[in-house]
Amino acid sequence: MTKISIAIAFFICNLLSAQGQFEQGMGKAFQLWGEGKSTEASDVFERIAAAEKTSWLPNYYVALVNTTSAFGTKDKDKINLLLTKAQNALDTEMVKDQNNAELLVLQAMIYTAWVAFDPMTNGQKLSGKVMELYGKAQVIAPENPRVVFGKAEFEIGAAQFWGTDTKPMCAQIEKAIGLFATFKPETPFSPKWGLERAQEAQKNCK
Repeated sequence: MTKISIAIAFFICNLLSAQGQFEQGMGKAFQLWGEGKSTEASDVFERIAAAEKTSWLPNYYVALVNTTSAFGTKDKDKINLLLTKAQNALDTEMVKDQNNAELLVLQAMIYTAWVAFDPMTNGQKLSGKVMELYGKAQVIAPENPRVVFGKAEFEIGAAQFWGTDTKPMCAQIEKAIGLFATFKPETPFSPKWGLERAQEAQKNCK
């Protein structure tokens, strides 16, 4: 009985230690990202993802960091490298769960980055897929502010490109801002980004 108790205690200690390492690693990665060290942050998230197979969040952030970086460059080789890394990380999690609205939004963002880089080549090919992803995400999580905002933001880009009215999308951005106020992330590391971008988009609407 004593041996069993010791074994259980050892298992619990390992569990707590692993949890602590996960939290410390995630905290370090977010700190690096906040300091503008995107490559270093991505590397830390990758290491966590390799060690922590049960959480979708590390790979999600590998994909998010690299996709966000891709929007900030026009270098073809760099964009290809960043979005390939993002796609590979996201694919790992999409295989496990195709009904996670946050993953669907991120896939839509990766496609949007390709469209933004080369609208003439990628717009017709990927725009339908982006809208399909947001549509599916909206069915799964209609009150998720990133779903509502992401769809509206993409539609505004298309409306501006074609010269059509953006008022309906601006109303959806207003709705998204309201949803950010009430949305509760499932864990401390669950996605909670987007409010500042939505507020900026709201200013452009006005």
